[in-house]
Amino acid sequence: MKVKNNYQECLTNLACSIEKYFDLTPKHNTLPYVDRILEEKKPENVVVILLDGLGSRILDRTLDENAFLRKHKIKEITSVFPATTTAATSSMQTGLNPVEHGYLGWNIYMKPINKVISIYMKTEKGKETIDEDFLNIKDKYYKFKSIPERIEEENKGRGIELFPFQKDIYQDLDDMLEKIKNYTKEPGKKYIYAYDTEPDHTMHELGPDSKETKVLIQERNDKIESLCQELENTILFVIADHGHKKVTHVFLKDYPDILDTLEHPTSLEQRAITFHVKEGRKEEFKTLFNKHFGKDFKLYPKEEVIESKLFGEGEEHPLFRSSLGDFVAIAEESDKCLIDEGEDILFSHHAGYSDDEIYIPLIMIDKTTSARRE
Repeated sequence: MKVKNNYQECLTNLACSIEKYFDLTPKHNTLPYVDRILEEKKPENVVVILLDGLGSRILDRTLDENAFLRKHKIKEITSVFPATTTAATSSMQTGLNPVEHGYLGWNIYMKPINKVISIYMKTEKGKETIDEDFLNIKDKYYKFKSIPERIEEENKGRGIELFPFQKDIYQDLDDMLEKIKNYTKEPGKKYIYAYDTEPDHTMHELGPDSKETKVLIQERNDKIESLCQELENTILFVIADHGHKKVTHVFLKDYPDILDTLEHPTSLEQRAITFHVKEGRKEEFKTLFNKHFGKDFKLYPKEEVIESKLFGEGEEHPLFRSSLGDFVAIAEESDKCLIDEGEDILFSHHAGYSDDEIYIPLIMIDKTTSARRE
């Protein structure tokens, strides 16, 4: 299979460049052009703002070419596979590829408990209560240290993480940007990672080209520009975890012949789906799948996916192979989502293999010059 993700120039590699600057040991190659600017400028503050869902193609369609974020876009790079928050933000936080950290998608089959778990919700797929079996294995299989945590532990500076729901909690966009500004004014070398849930949340509901989405993107452009006017001794990166694509829906319940071949509910994502097939029925499943969905999804056996390094290079997470099931189906240019029971129906989605989904902007703003003049 053809792997479109560039694991020499993706989110993981930006994270590795930040590790290198803070004298940590990255597990993957860094981005030389990022290394050069950090080594030359030696900023006291490295800031990453991750705008969830703001893919490069969406950015370019939405903002004028002279808009602040577009003017400072230095490269178009790729997300990891799949192009989804679970996998991509975990790579940005750790400098690891999905094959290593194991956060492969929204829903993950976990062999030790024989369940499909919505990992961020800590629930079994389609259920609302916290799954105790998952809690019992979470720290063994799904606990990793973020780069800011490692910076703190190894006394390489300060590591700060801003989220709307955990760590250093902010209330809204203005509060997030104010916290960033205030942290940069404190003494010492610092890495500040800030995660914004928009425009992803709104795009899921209304689409990537909706009026509401455009307002959110323009607002972030303007407010980040205003923030930068107040920053000193700082290199700021603005990135995304993935893009978005308006989708249509196919419901697995309408295909009982397919369902009858499956051992477990589907897992991963709706545009990158893993299937665990009953013993002795793989050929039957393959024939049925291609009959019903072959024009919209490409179906790959697990062995081909592993060989291709689709989830990146690195030491395999202990549950990686079992999480893949027997087959992985990927929507490439198709707009289809395959919906299983217990899954949300969304207007726009990601995790497929279209350019709108996998390409993300690498935006860099250098705010070190004025501080040096002073």
